[in-house]
Amino acid sequence: MHVVVNAAQSVDGKLATRRREQLRISGPEDFDRVDRVRAAADAVLVGVGTVLADDPHLTLDEEDRRVGRLQNGRPGDPARVVVDSTGRTPTDARVLDDAATTYLLVSAATDRDRRAALADAGAEVIVAGEERVDVAEGFETLADRGVDRLMVEGGGEVIFSCFEAGLVDELHVYVGSFVIGGRDAPTLADGAGFTEEFPDLTLAETERFDDGIVLSYEVGGGGGES
Repeated sequence: MHVVVNAAQSVDGKLATRRREQLRISGPEDFDRVDRVRAAADAVLVGVGTVLADDPHLTLDEEDRRVGRLQNGRPGDPARVVVDSTGRTPTDARVLDDAATTYLLVSAATDRDRRAALADAGAEVIVAGEERVDVAEGFETLADRGVDRLMVEGGGEVIFSCFEAGLVDELHVYVGSFVIGGRDAPTLADGAGFTEEFPDLTLAETERFDDGIVLSYEVGGGGGES
């Protein structure tokens, strides 16, 4: 599986304010770029925190891209994946509608009745890990379901988990031209953090969109062909 992480942050590395409210960091040019990246993916992944904060739909914006996928024998929209260790995804969340397949990665600690309720709401529930989702195990299962290219859109906890497991192949970061601040504001890679060994990044390309810049990196030690 080839894993592409895409995120937008402020100059000081924040994904949102300390209140974790949805914030528009980029603009229309970058939104179109993100839609192109989504269209190339087999599935788009977010953490449950993103679902609770933003209630995203995670489908394509441009109908032409949806038609192009259908003409190539693919589903019109990529599958959607939510990392949700304890099954907190609301049963009326937009990602659980019938616009695309939705995989919900949960841990074995998630109550069985809750798993059943989420399945009834439209999710294909995958158990990976005991107390928390084991992303490596979950990604193996997704690969078995035909996901060869996965786009990870955040948030910071999920992105860190992917880097920690050595699963990331590409990183694309849009840097918007403003400062958010706040020691408790979410960053690109939250979680425990690295202290000795760090992901191996090679800057491959820079592109200007709107009033910001996209930094594209190749990541060493990623998942590659799993």
